[in-house]
Amino acid sequence: MSKRTLAILAAIGATTIYGINHTVAKGVMPMYVKPFGFILLRVTGAAILFWLISIFGPKEKIERKDWGRILACASLGMVVNMLSFFKGLQLSTPINSAVLVTITPIIVVILSALFLSERITLNKGLGVLLGFLGALGLIFFGAEIRHDAPNIPLGNFLFVVNATAYGAYLIVVKKLIEKYHPFTLMKWLFTIAIIINLPITLPDVLQMDWANMPLWAYGSIAFVVIGTTFTTYLFNVFALTQLKASTVGAFVYLQPLVGIIYALMSGKDHLTLIKVAATTLVFVGVYLASKKPKPNLG
Repeated sequence: MSKRTLAILAAIGATTIYGINHTVAKGVMPMYVKPFGFILLRVTGAAILFWLISIFGPKEKIERKDWGRILACASLGMVVNMLSFFKGLQLSTPINSAVLVTITPIIVVILSALFLSERITLNKGLGVLLGFLGALGLIFFGAEIRHDAPNIPLGNFLFVVNATAYGAYLIVVKKLIEKYHPFTLMKWLFTIAIIINLPITLPDVLQMDWANMPLWAYGSIAFVVIGTTFTTYLFNVFALTQLKASTVGAFVYLQPLVGIIYALMSGKDHLTLIKVAATTLVFVGVYLASKKPKPNLG
């Protein structure tokens, strides 16, 4: 099997894990672990694993001038992004989270226009509009009466906050990725994230009843910490060695498909007309916003 084929399989693997995560993580919240407590487990587990694996990477020292950018990246990518996603997942549904996570490319288009002066074409502008109409549709019209989703509109809004923070993170982290090895960068980002998250998330961890937790709940927590936080990043790093970043990024569009199928098969969510219509708007919007303009040959 060629390295390129393995890279494609790695990218599919990462997307599959992300898609399944929407249902698995929600299954243990809030009965066995509250959303903020999940974040402390997640960043701590990832930090330990990245420090261990960094032994096999280059020995790099972070330059003093880069620490401010690293702090901003940790705050956006491992604090606001994660806290808003997991709280949103507790309040809303797996299908809503799987759909709304894909508006990140739309957020990147908007932020790039605001801060990097990148031009928004007609296609991109239309894509941004349709994507946000889909997101707003889920926020304002996607409410259902469900005991496991106590505030769906607020949860859906938090998914948009999550996508915005992650979109900003992708822009801010770009210069650091070009400069430092991924292992070096990740071990410091997750370590700083532990410190920032600690006062917000520690009370939830201390409330966890580890002794009376069923085995499947331990498995779900391990899946989120090891699978969703650590393995997916390693898979994507390997994929990036053989494939273009844009190619790896395109696999995010498989995530809602995997997330919806898994949520339906496991009986944890169901489709409604609003969800189908809003999902279609988001998909079309993301496609138009991400589509590369044809070169002008005239």
